[in-house]
Amino acid sequence: MIKILVHIGATAAALFFMPSFIDGISVAGTYTAVIVALIWGLVSITIRPILGLLTLPINLITFGLFSFILNALLFWFVASFVQGFEVAGFVAALLGSVVLTLVSWVVDAAL
Repeated sequence: MIKILVHIGATAAALFFMPSFIDGISVAGTYTAVIVALIWGLVSITIRPILGLLTLPINLITFGLFSFILNALLFWFVASFVQGFEVAGFVAALLGSVVLTLVSWVVDAAL
């Protein structure tokens, strides 16, 4: 339980500070960052595995690089229905999803 809370907190912190170094991403406040972190977690454990399985042939052809595109599209998808969280374009979504992936990787390694 504590691992999940730390993961959500780290994701929310990354989302809160992301607009300061990635142009095209805006977060209205701390509450919005926490909501986006929760929704990102739900999308990551429900939708991403299904899409990963469906896009497996493309992923094999591109040696796994298509997973970056899939994560960016999911990041953009989350931004499309959360009020106060905006992603201006695909490049911003790609950079934001890479940052969230790195944060998740560091938190998993630390715990």
